[in-house]
Amino acid sequence: MKSGRLLEILLLLQARGQVTAGELAERLEVSPRTIYRDAEALSSAGVPIYTERGRAGGIRLLPGYRTDVTGLTADEARALFVLSTGGAQEDLGLGTAARSAVLKVMRAVPEPFRPAATATSQRILVDPAGWMRAAEPTGPLGLLQAAVFTDRRVRLGYRSSGQRAPRERVVDPYGLVCKAGVWYLVADQDGDPRLFRVSRVVSVVAEEAPVQRRDGVELAGLWEALRRQVEERPAGVPVVVRVRRERLDMFRRICAANLAEDNAGGGGDDGGADSGWAVVALRFAAVAAARTLLSFGADVEVVSPGEVRADLATVAAAVVARYA
Repeated sequence: MKSGRLLEILLLLQARGQVTAGELAERLEVSPRTIYRDAEALSSAGVPIYTERGRAGGIRLLPGYRTDVTGLTADEARALFVLSTGGAQEDLGLGTAARSAVLKVMRAVPEPFRPAATATSQRILVDPAGWMRAAEPTGPLGLLQAAVFTDRRVRLGYRSSGQRAPRERVVDPYGLVCKAGVWYLVADQDGDPRLFRVSRVVSVVAEEAPVQRRDGVELAGLWEALRRQVEERPAGVPVVVRVRRERLDMFRRICAANLAEDNAGGGGDDGGADSGWAVVALRFAAVAAARTLLSFGADVEVVSPGEVRADLATVAAAVVARYA
């Protein structure tokens, strides 16, 4: 806390030149005596700070002194204030702290760049949540966060996808990752890297034993490897479909994860007389996975393979029989 207070004192002095000890004490919720001790600590650290007595006196920085943070360029100042709102910070209980940090840094931004930084925060909004999707429950995120920060081994009650009952797992956490509004715990289980969706964690118990992480393995590198495993999972069934052109943009957005690499540029004409259709190449993990195409009704037709056409026809017939 003292280091944060020293930094705030320094930033305030850089922004305003001179501040009274009383004003600093009131803003930082400490006594004036503590402020003077902090000033001595900054001076001992090499910061050219001094005090002036009298009615117009106060604590001052030597004119011309600047820390690295005020060396921001105009573009850096804009980039700094393009922040996600109501997302990861709120989930971690750091929403208020994040807003306070932005205000503190704003005071340290060079005066000529402040209007641009302020305009950026007012004109650019980053919303990490996907469309038409309810907010992902964060579950016991606070308990996991505490275990991660204290380097503790964790005993989880975890319900895997498709399972009704949770199973107990003992894991060694590397950290937490928020992707598209969904939180994941990255951890080793029996020495192997795993991803655990926080919303499926039923219980968390931090054990007394310290975490055991593999030497040289960091959260960022481990997350990248696990992410690639998920995204590059082989899809064994190539599927070619015809899509009505007026539905093509929406179709590509919804089926983005299944688009084949050779079809990244968009759908081509179907080659027939009816130019209102586009041909799109897809890939699915299994024949049954292509059943999601039924949600497009008659706006999408599977051209090949035959087993996917047959499977969709069977499912569609069962649906018709159900509602007959």
